[in-house]
Amino acid sequence: MSVSHITTPLDTAVLDSKEQYVFYHTMLDFSLKELVVSTQRQQICNSKEIIFFKQYCDLLLYSVEAMRIKYMYDAEENMKIDLTDSGFPNYLEFRYLYNDLQLRKNYLGKLISPDILKEEFLHTLLHKKKPVEKDKLFQAVSVVYYTSVKEQYIFNRFVQGKIIDAPKNITADLLTSWSFYDVTTNRPYICFMYFDFAGDHMANYKRRLYNVLKSNADRDMKLDTMAYAIDKKLPEIHPKHIKRIDLGPLHTVFAKDKNEITHTILEAIGKKEIALASYALSLTVDEVRSGGTFNEGSFFAKQKMQRWNKIATQKYVLAPHRIIQLLYNKVPEVLHNLTKPPIQVADLKINKK
Repeated sequence: MSVSHITTPLDTAVLDSKEQYVFYHTMLDFSLKELVVSTQRQQICNSKEIIFFKQYCDLLLYSVEAMRIKYMYDAEENMKIDLTDSGFPNYLEFRYLYNDLQLRKNYLGKLISPDILKEEFLHTLLHKKKPVEKDKLFQAVSVVYYTSVKEQYIFNRFVQGKIIDAPKNITADLLTSWSFYDVTTNRPYICFMYFDFAGDHMANYKRRLYNVLKSNADRDMKLDTMAYAIDKKLPEIHPKHIKRIDLGPLHTVFAKDKNEITHTILEAIGKKEIALASYALSLTVDEVRSGGTFNEGSFFAKQKMQRWNKIATQKYVLAPHRIIQLLYNKVPEVLHNLTKPPIQVADLKINKK
């Protein structure tokens, strides 16, 4: 089935052909690479943050490519994309990847040898003059999937970054980052925390820091609530600035929600006013900074806590020039609420059959 026959029942799009997997992966790959470039160019992230930002996006793209390989010729299962305020794969798809690779050894023992498959393919193509059967192609893809996909590069529900020195112009000593895939919004989030350390050895304390972040900062919640939980559970860590970037929604033909940008793009695609590969990407950056400290607890067990300022939110939309024009014509009030005018990115050109 071609890319012009993408089915979108209820709130999940089902990809059921090689063409659709290639189309979706190309679109996601292109839009995220444009996002990385724009995030750096527009100074949404500083020079150290952008390194981690790119690494998390690379993990995300690697995972989607693994999904494409996995489902390429699978007649029984289809990859699902969340349509409601997301445009990204359903969270369970990442879980399935991780589970598959945990059982890699079990699957490898059941797969047909690549050499045997090559001989069968050549015999079918050259001697029988027939196309290779789909189940044989699925066997070949399975070999590629289980032998080439690396578990450590899969975007898991929570991905922890390293602790490094903060930039010199930041009023904190250290910086760490992490990323998570929220199971309710089906969108990836990238977080940065600038902090001071009041202990003796950060190397001995970092495991505790990582565990607290994984259990208290791994989902979409109010940023000051997240900041308080981190501060409370890590007495020797003094957070000074926490920044969270929400990637999405991705507004494409793979979306179906009440978002005005999505609706405008889908309507224009339906009327053939814009190309099927048209897209826009929303981006939300929430930041909270410490405005001082206070003591919490009893006289004998006081803990110095941060007094958090009001959460600052910045909203951006990235889109090609034609889509920006369309949005200004159809929903100008939505664009007026952005932190800055829409950020222009490149058009995606796809030659569909």
